[in-house]
Amino acid sequence: MVTAIPNELKTEYPFESHFMPIQNNKLHYVDEGSGEVILMLHGNPTWSFFYRNLAKHFSKTHRVIVPDHMGCGLSSKPQDYEYTLKSHIDNVCRLVDELKLKDITLVVHDWGGAIGMGLATRHPELIKKMVVMNTAAFRSIEIPARINILRNPVGEWFIRQFNGFAGPATFMATKKGLTPLVKKGFTLPYDNFESRIATAKFVQDIPMSENHPTYNTLKDIEEKLPTIKAPVLLLWGEKDFCFTMNFQKKWLEFFPKARTVTYPKAGHYLVEDEKEAVIREMEKFLKD
Repeated sequence: MVTAIPNELKTEYPFESHFMPIQNNKLHYVDEGSGEVILMLHGNPTWSFFYRNLAKHFSKTHRVIVPDHMGCGLSSKPQDYEYTLKSHIDNVCRLVDELKLKDITLVVHDWGGAIGMGLATRHPELIKKMVVMNTAAFRSIEIPARINILRNPVGEWFIRQFNGFAGPATFMATKKGLTPLVKKGFTLPYDNFESRIATAKFVQDIPMSENHPTYNTLKDIEEKLPTIKAPVLLLWGEKDFCFTMNFQKKWLEFFPKARTVTYPKAGHYLVEDEKEAVIREMEKFLKD
């Protein structure tokens, strides 16, 4: 069931909803403004709400498209779906094809990095520029214990029963704090056991060993990252407990010419902690 946006959140999230059918499900996306395309891909446990401030700002000059991955946000939340990295990449590629997008500025965060680089390595000719924020698209054995402990069946039950991922993220992922209204926005789509399935499955899909079903998908993306020739803007919250500065340094191995800005007082939800600064850097990057 698609979550309705309550009136008190419509100032924060004033967007018209669009849906693309996928089998018996619906993939929700925001499509605002006109002009050159900016495609923003969220991670876990967020949804298109994470990009609301960027979408409101840049839709004045660009066409901004922000999908909710299957099981997230206002998209369908099927209980029998294959929630894997490959499936999420397939869905984004299908959306790009359906909307006939090209010359894309790709903006990625958290799991959006792996999903977005899946798109970019499949279709590098479609990508004009990339903005990369606190994410990864390569193999790593670095994982916080508080996340790793949730990757088993007991962890899935905890996440789905108690909102044990999206809830804690509203205070663990930001250093400057969120207002009660913004906290409500982040957790809105994840209000019961069934609706939290994707937030749990994303955690289980982290490939920490070669025998994990997603390992080869991520390995293939990592090996193809050098085929992407688009300019990169690398923005990073230095206080991220998950995607630490080690991940930022790893990105520079793939894209040594990236324009790099770090924010000493920002956490994982960089756009919440440094909204105005992120917008300024993106504006300069888009004009170059």
